[in-house]
Amino acid sequence: MNPEKLMMRKLLLLLGLFVVLFPLGTVLAEQLSASEAPDQREDMSVMQAFAAQQAEEGEAVKISDKEKHQWLFFMGAMLLILLLATASLGIAMGVYGKQVFVAHMVTAGFSVTLAIAHAVAAMVWFYPF
Repeated sequence: MNPEKLMMRKLLLLLGLFVVLFPLGTVLAEQLSASEAPDQREDMSVMQAFAAQQAEEGEAVKISDKEKHQWLFFMGAMLLILLLATASLGIAMGVYGKQVFVAHMVTAGFSVTLAIAHAVAAMVWFYPF
């Protein structure tokens, strides 16, 4: 098998796993939080919430610091993998003359997006304004 095709298949497998597993984790987290939350759809409970004028903590504050660190670690690990894939594709293109420009740009786009999301999550969770 052509080494270029093998590299593209590995890259597609890696990106496919990322695309499948990342939303799956968020769906599972939403289901866990939905199952733990009490049902507050009754009219009286809504009126009592307004009458009490108590400020409730937001979702970002309810998450424990350990869980926040775990999410940031997962995002950082995925970011490192994407950066290594981007660098390897760039080296393959520049040094060996492979035609992998599109794959290089796609992984670079994912890397930048994940880096921004990682930075925003860290700032919001640990340095709230």
